[in-house]
Amino acid sequence: MRSVEEQQARVAAAAVAPRPVRVAIAESQGLMCAEEVVTERPMPGFDQAAIDGYAVRSVDVLGVGSDSEDGGEVSLPVMGVIEAGARTPSRLQPRQAARVQTGAPMPTLADAVLPLRWTDGGENRVRVLRGVRSGAYVRRTGDDVQPGDVAVRAGTIIGPAQVGLLAAVGRDKVLVHPRPRLSVMCVGGELVDVSRTPGTGQVYDVNSYALAAAGRDAGAEVNRVGIISTDPRELRETVEGQVNRNEIVVIAGAVGGAAAESVRAVLSELGDMEVARIAMHPGSVQGFGQLGRDRVPVFLLPANPVSALVVFEIMVRPLIRLSLGKRQPMRRIVQARTLSPITSMPGRKGYLRGQLMRDQDTGEYLVQALGGAPGASTHLLATLAEANCLVIVPADVEEVRTGETVDVAFLAQRG
Repeated sequence: MRSVEEQQARVAAAAVAPRPVRVAIAESQGLMCAEEVVTERPMPGFDQAAIDGYAVRSVDVLGVGSDSEDGGEVSLPVMGVIEAGARTPSRLQPRQAARVQTGAPMPTLADAVLPLRWTDGGENRVRVLRGVRSGAYVRRTGDDVQPGDVAVRAGTIIGPAQVGLLAAVGRDKVLVHPRPRLSVMCVGGELVDVSRTPGTGQVYDVNSYALAAAGRDAGAEVNRVGIISTDPRELRETVEGQVNRNEIVVIAGAVGGAAAESVRAVLSELGDMEVARIAMHPGSVQGFGQLGRDRVPVFLLPANPVSALVVFEIMVRPLIRLSLGKRQPMRRIVQARTLSPITSMPGRKGYLRGQLMRDQDTGEYLVQALGGAPGASTHLLATLAEANCLVIVPADVEEVRTGETVDVAFLAQRG
């Protein structure tokens, strides 16, 4: 039986990031930048007022409002109003002021902005109640970025700040590593789509919907194929087509029973496929291989929806995150104190459903197991929906007592 870590290493070795593509900056959020974005012009491109007020020469108001003998009030004529976006150059004469809006270009000779609160707010003449130093409340040309500066570096995950910076330096498109394309399908003669009413012996196709959602949550571009035929010719055509169009393929329901064996026989014609027992529960039996001319990673997951989702979380999600260029593909792990006993399967690393909470007084993490015993409870999808974490129990631990500390993977929700 192979360890979880060994299987994860085999999967990680197959990670290949899709070729970079150029996208609109509005579509780039969450993706990794694939180029050094070099600024061609300074930002801001001109000296501008940082606040509403009056543009002045600092020497004309020097010492106003101070305790010195010459620290009395000063009154200056107002030459006009300069609005944000004004394109006509203006020049300030000595002992003059100009009313300016935030973002307005500074007039020539002005080197500071008087805040409105330091004046009487006059329109034709302004009474200065307090002086300012040179450069006060002025954004100088190139204060943020100089020509030749790198605005966004290659390897940076583009977030709101990076999108804003790209817009600020005049870039409408950027080269990024795109989301890996993930195809999700399932096999099983008992399955019907949710749009139909199941008959005797039939169940709804849960896996293709749940796993597609898990893929989107991980950051992949998902194609939910749904239920596929197990006829050898049709199966091969379907899988081969998906392998040729995607970076990752997931097939649920293909690791148990005679039907699964026939599926694996067809897949083996397309490349290397191995079904093995992994020392974890749920989802011990699972398959992984690389198919097609591009050796695309293909996963075979259990038919049980809970097991399938757990295997996806532990094996498939990290591969998606690696393909996105994430430096840390795994979920955040915290240590939490158990609120109830947990029973785990000996010899297998347990990934058990739980609710993570935090003590408001001490800040300590606490975890309540949801159906911690192996057996019948592992199939309950409802408890997985209630869970916000997976309690990780080492393979050599069969029972965790109340009050003991365990590792917990936090299943953070997006949005």
